[in-house]
Amino acid sequence: MALRFLGTTSEDGDCPTLYEIEGTDEILVQGDRETDPQHLAQLRDVKESETFVRVPRELLTRYAPRTPAPELQPFAAVSHLFREFRHTAWRLETRRGYSTDRRGPKWQRFLAGEDVGHDPDNAWRANVREQTAQGKRFARVRLVDEPLTQGQQYLLATAPANVAAGEDIRNLTRADAERLRLPDYDFWLFDSKILARFAFDEDDTTLGVYVTEDPAEVLAACQARDAAWHHAVPTAEFAKRVASTV
Repeated sequence: MALRFLGTTSEDGDCPTLYEIEGTDEILVQGDRETDPQHLAQLRDVKESETFVRVPRELLTRYAPRTPAPELQPFAAVSHLFREFRHTAWRLETRRGYSTDRRGPKWQRFLAGEDVGHDPDNAWRANVREQTAQGKRFARVRLVDEPLTQGQQYLLATAPANVAAGEDIRNLTRADAERLRLPDYDFWLFDSKILARFAFDEDDTTLGVYVTEDPAEVLAACQARDAAWHHAVPTAEFAKRVASTV
């Protein structure tokens, strides 16, 4: 089963850290092993398979989930939020490609070298224009590898149309994301209140989303957003950097 990073109070990339064991209600705790013999002697009902670690109270206070693990829902379950959010819809994209992109007709045009960055509005961009006209904000940060994968090249090539519609799309290297201890999963964050975390299969196909308002999970997403946004590069500037290296 996969581990999902929840949060850490370490600034140096080491322990202590909390993880969720996906598909279960269990949390994995990373910390320094307890070795004090007086403490070990006071522990009760210890099984041979068990071990014990020390973590700061702050780690549990800030990041331990306070509600049951959410159930996987189809992405359509959150489609209404893209119209009904009040202030900001923010996305973190972490994957090296998406099957929905590769299956679309625009992908073949991209492979053929056509301009795919200035297409007419589709339903998504029309909604972005409608919501941003009301003063709302659509924004996202895309993690990119060095060099870019083909899927990331496609997203960069198609981004201008979304930016023109009103999205603020920025890019952040995966190395920087790892240094910042950002999550390794995709999510949408609505109004700093509702978190929709994606689940994918090994072929980059969306299986659904886990939707939660758990304060600890939302806080971790907000912190990831703030760190990513501070270091990410706007699309136009990033495209120029990539072009200069080709």
